[in-house]
Amino acid sequence: MAYQHILFAADFSDEALRVGERAREIARKYGAKLSLIHVIEDVNVSLGGGYELLPVLPDVPDEVLLREAREALGVVAHRLETEDAERWVISAPSTKVGILDAAREHGVDLIVVGSHGRHGLALLLGSTANAVLHGAPCDVLAVRI
Repeated sequence: MAYQHILFAADFSDEALRVGERAREIARKYGAKLSLIHVIEDVNVSLGGGYELLPVLPDVPDEVLLREAREALGVVAHRLETEDAERWVISAPSTKVGILDAAREHGVDLIVVGSHGRHGLALLLGSTANAVLHGAPCDVLAVRI
């Protein structure tokens, strides 16, 4: 299968560049469009009920988080030598939802994510890579990091 649009889900970890390099290699091999995404999870949605007694989180305007994430994604694009790639920083209830919604909306046919290959409790609870894999409308490549 020749991929047309590849989506690299960046989390800004130290290992993320290795995952991005893999996405870039595949995009170049197939002459595919490459897009980069970073999802900022909506803290209010993520915490849910039962956390009312926690101290109030610092009031960081969404614009600040979005701007910092856009800058960080720009650095990733520069380091991957993919400055021409589309970059999306979005806010969503979960990373999984953000990635899957973007993939559907933009006609992505391959999502590239990093996977830590977790075991035990983390495996039972699942991970973003696992969640994306099981909900994706397209192929998913989980790059072991």
